[in-house]
Amino acid sequence: MGWGARAGVAAGVVLVLAGGYVVADAYDVVPGVLTTAEPYPEPNPFPEAPGAVAAPPLEVGLPTLDDAAPVPAAGSVQALADALAADTRLGPRVGVLVTDAATGDVLGASGDTVGHVPASTLKTLTAAAALASPGAHATLPTRALLEGQETVYLVGGGDMMLAAGAGDPTAVNGRAGLGDLAAQVAGELRLTGRTTISLRLDDTLFTGAAVAPTVDPASVRNGYVAPVAALAVDIARLEDEEYAPRAEDPAMAAADAFVAALAEQGVTVTGDVVRATPEGETRTVGTVESAPLSEVVAYLLQHSDNTITEVVGRVVAIDAGLPGSAAGAAQAVRSAVEGLGVDLTGAALADLSGLGDGSVLTPAQLDEVVGLLADPAHPQLRPGAIGLPVAGLSGTLGERYLDNAGRGVVRAKTGSLPNVTSLAGTVVTADDRLLVFSLMADAVPDGGTYGARLIFDDFVASLAECGCTS
Repeated sequence: MGWGARAGVAAGVVLVLAGGYVVADAYDVVPGVLTTAEPYPEPNPFPEAPGAVAAPPLEVGLPTLDDAAPVPAAGSVQALADALAADTRLGPRVGVLVTDAATGDVLGASGDTVGHVPASTLKTLTAAAALASPGAHATLPTRALLEGQETVYLVGGGDMMLAAGAGDPTAVNGRAGLGDLAAQVAGELRLTGRTTISLRLDDTLFTGAAVAPTVDPASVRNGYVAPVAALAVDIARLEDEEYAPRAEDPAMAAADAFVAALAEQGVTVTGDVVRATPEGETRTVGTVESAPLSEVVAYLLQHSDNTITEVVGRVVAIDAGLPGSAAGAAQAVRSAVEGLGVDLTGAALADLSGLGDGSVLTPAQLDEVVGLLADPAHPQLRPGAIGLPVAGLSGTLGERYLDNAGRGVVRAKTGSLPNVTSLAGTVVTADDRLLVFSLMADAVPDGGTYGARLIFDDFVASLAECGCTS
């Protein structure tokens, strides 16, 4: 048989085999794309949830104020301001300023350019500075770094509101938990089978005196302020009270709580915890984050928290490239507020909480800062306005204005020291006009500060009731 014949036979064999494979494929004997089987049925339509309906369009939760709402007559408001300034129960040094929030126009004033002791209304400056930079979304991290195989560094990032155990995602004080951080560290250590470490504390973020030198040491003993530290549990409180005694060394107390949290995770810390910064290469083995700065600012305004105010001020300083000290904080906050356009000529910031001796602000300066918080042209500052206590409802105004026309329509920062009463915020009038006010009295007769608060509250209530357009 010649080559051509053999080739023909081979081709025929291939065709026969190919034809056989096609038949086998069709009957699903061998793999292939052909089949004689019935096609799969069409799938059922995707089920719909019972009772499901389209979501309604989003609506504004609260009505917005009408820009065309009537402005109170300046003469009427001025008469109220004159009467307040002349009230001898407030003493001889009273400053009053009421402005229209939308225009900045002065509606009533007395002593508004005279420097007064601001007390805790000074905190509004730190709120504005922090919201300007680092900004509302910034958080304060607490980290654990592993050096080598057995040395862990607990590194504070400015969060003095840590929880000793698990963090609470709905809380501000206690958002980040040392228990959660310990769980992360333990998880990393299990990868190598290690259960014993040494612990170092790095709390070098802040520098200088832990309490401003202008603050009376008795205020620390009485729990009005804690030493500022790079980390602490529950603002260094030793008891579950607003003004509880504080840990003398908040950062080391937090480190001790971290040791206990590690023990619960099966990790033993050998030896004493000592302060140190990493010398070699490290890797992060755990991080927990504070609440966003917008919520921290609201907390310090609501609770008038002196310690957290000082902490936030030092965070502003570090963000500005300045030392994280009391002096650096005061410089940074002042610079930030001036950068927002407020003229602070003559002002003095002895500290940032208003607790120390020597701070000075005029009602005009205070009014302008509060006005910025509420100004729609500065949306980054709005959490400061929203975070102010609400009359009769929240924070340091929660027990004030209970039977007063200002209840629910006044948001304000309070201030109180011996012989000093101040109040600054916003009020919505009966005609739905938003006003900004600042009230300051720093020579109140002995024993008269409580009565001075009531007088100020009644004045603001008069503004709330005001339909005085003529």
